[in-house]
Amino acid sequence: MVALAASLITLSELNYAPEALEPYISAETIHYHHDKHHAGYVTKLNELIKDTRYENMTLEEIIRESDGAIFNNAAQVWNHTFYFDQFSPKPQKEPSGKLLDAIDTTFGNVDALKARMTAAATALFGSGWVWLAADRDKKLYIISKPKAGNPLTENLTPLIAIDVWEHAYYIDYRNDRAAAVKALWNIVDWKRVEERFNDIK
Repeated sequence: MVALAASLITLSELNYAPEALEPYISAETIHYHHDKHHAGYVTKLNELIKDTRYENMTLEEIIRESDGAIFNNAAQVWNHTFYFDQFSPKPQKEPSGKLLDAIDTTFGNVDALKARMTAAATALFGSGWVWLAADRDKKLYIISKPKAGNPLTENLTPLIAIDVWEHAYYIDYRNDRAAAVKALWNIVDWKRVEERFNDIK
């Protein structure tokens, strides 16, 4: 979906039922996070780019070339599509192959990676995103970005996204952001993460 011209963007469909990620993410959170917040960014982006030079660009192009409200809404559409796509009610529980090798080389082991990303997400002030990303040589980085920030602006390939806007977790976890982030590791599908990693050219 994210490769389509932004003028054609519609709300991404989930690959699972709204209740399928419970107890880690509730159906109520999915309803508000996906069906309300994510949908709102899609609607606003299409309004903002109508009859502008961005209208026939891909989301990735808009993110790299815009700023202000257009960037914020384009990045949030991309970020949320990516975020919801990484989860599964029956996930591959651990990474393997070349991705596992890269994680071990950079962080020591998978638990250390999870701990560092969780700590970064807990520490990020205000709203934003924490990413596992890779460069063209498949070197891994943990990137913290405020608001709608995205590693695409640094020519990095996102692999995992942690959304720390309050609408992502407040219904289920209230103000306990750390618990919300830790819960996500139960539903991150490492098969999907490996596909993203292996697709880097």
